[in-house]
Amino acid sequence: MSNFPSEGYRDQLDFIWEKGHKTKATITFAITRLGEAHSLPHVPFGGFWVHENLSSASLECFILAVIEEMKRLGTTMISLTQSPKPYEPQVDLINYLLFTLGFEQAKVQSHHFFVGKKKIKKFLQKEAVKSSKKSSSSDLKTSHSSISNFNFLKEIRMWNKEKGYEVTIDENRIVRQVSEYPSRYFLITLIKNGEAIGYSLAVKLTTDSLYYFLSAINPKVTVKNGGELILRELFKLAAEQKVDFIDLGSSNLLDGANHSLMFFKSRFSNDICNKVTWMKKI
Repeated sequence: MSNFPSEGYRDQLDFIWEKGHKTKATITFAITRLGEAHSLPHVPFGGFWVHENLSSASLECFILAVIEEMKRLGTTMISLTQSPKPYEPQVDLINYLLFTLGFEQAKVQSHHFFVGKKKIKKFLQKEAVKSSKKSSSSDLKTSHSSISNFNFLKEIRMWNKEKGYEVTIDENRIVRQVSEYPSRYFLITLIKNGEAIGYSLAVKLTTDSLYYFLSAINPKVTVKNGGELILRELFKLAAEQKVDFIDLGSSNLLDGANHSLMFFKSRFSNDICNKVTWMKKI
């Protein structure tokens, strides 16, 4: 996603930390016309990526080098959303160093994960009988496929609005991203009596992960266990793609934690990690 340009930003810069002609760590920023640096806008997270284990001193040197270059470029503020631990094993060290170097936490979101390629397969085996009984008894079916058209985006927006949820998706950007990286996007469909009544968009943010992005079920249709069936289809897709973990995303309301959603996701997860947004004025 860092290779996808951010509209409304004057520059997009890649910072690369090398030693012996080997890339040790990277970070990408989009710079606004006002001189604010963001890593990264319009995506779930950006932040630092460590390609090989680094000492705390070396990683601190990289962060300091980024700050100095941002000063030289006349940047007024640095903002970065650091990926949770399943994506970046050294995230605790990164967060610690950002704190010691004067960055302040602007936002913390909690993500539910299901980690373990073999565990994903075992989960599917365990839930197969339950899923079969529930889908057959209620005329519900699920499927997943690559994306051939984008009509589902309008329905997701409409259904979420009808439920009173805030809708912030940029449909045009999603269309461009899918067109650029078609093999990374999958549509999960919930069907009742031959009609699509629910959708979820799954994205391979990295080669070894699957991210549960957008989801909605038609509120005018009475459905029991629809959300469970969509997630079981997500696990089936994850097994087929042979990913190491599933990211079920955050569960936030405008005024705090969405406890009911967190409880629901906890039934389909075996880990929980924070995603932190850091800011520093220059």
